[in-house]
Order: sequence, then structure tokens, then C-alpha cells
Amino acid sequence: MDQLLNDFSPGLFVMQAVILLILILLMKKFAWKPILNSLDEREQGIQGALEAAEKARLEMKNLQADNEKALQEARIERDAMLKDAREIRTKMIAEAEDDAKEQASKIIAQAQEAIEAEKRAAVAELKNQVAVLSLEIAEKVVKDELSDKNKQMQYVEKMLQDANLN
Repeated sequence: MDQLLNDFSPGLFVMQAVILLILILLMKKFAWKPILNSLDEREQGIQGALEAAEKARLEMKNLQADNEKALQEARIERDAMLKDAREIRTKMIAEAEDDAKEQASKIIAQAQEAIEAEKRAAVAELKNQVAVLSLEIAEKVVKDELSDKNKQMQYVEKMLQDANLN
């Protein structure tokens, strides 16, 4: 440090000070304003970006709220659709049961009618067979009765007596 103080020259110092002042003035005139302007622009750009980010955050929050609302509405609509589907299913099952009962009743009624018809046909057939058998038996009895001439005469007299009495 001693050597520095020994080499000190006041003229050189003044010249360096003047050059420094000139440099500062030149810097202030030509470089300081553009630097400050670019710093202001950068600050405004950052401020704009922050405002845009805040705006985007608010929009995102609103969008999220809208999405939540839409999701809630979709859930409500889904529940309503499920309820309607359950009601329709229950109604369809009830209608199917009613139709099945009605069909079963018709089938039972048709079966009963068929049974009655078969029963009537069987009774009629049975009556016909009984009548045929009765006629055959009567024919055989009458043949036996009338095979003898004496029996025929007795039968005719008996019939005449019955006819006279009435």
C-alpha cells in the first residue's frame, strides 16, 4: 500500500475522475434510459404474467366449480334415470306376471272346457253303447219270448188286456 501512495499522481487522479464523470454522463444519456425502459418493460411483463396467472387461477377455480356442478347434475340425472329404469322394470315384471296369470287362466279354462267336452262325449258314447246293448238284449229277450207260439199268444192277449184297461 505504501508503494501505491508513493506513485499517486493528482493529475492522473483528476483525469481519471473527469473520464469517469464523462462515462457516467454518457451512460446516463445513452444506456441508462434503455436499461431502465427494458427493466420497466420486464416488470410490466412480469406483472402482466402474474395478473394473467391470477386470472387463469380464478377461471380454473370457476371452471372447477362448473365441473363440480355439472358432475352433481349428472349424478342427479343418473339417479333419476336409474329410478325410472327400476320403475319400468317393476312395471314390466308386473305386466308380465298379469299376462302370465291371464294366459294360465285361459289355458285352465280351455282345459276345463276340453275336459267337459270329452266328458259329455264319453257320456253320450256310453249312452249310445248302453242303448245298443239294451236293444240287443231286448231283441234277444223278445226273440226268446216269442220263439214259442204259445208264448206269443199269451203276450198278445196280455197286451190287449192292458190296452183295454187304459
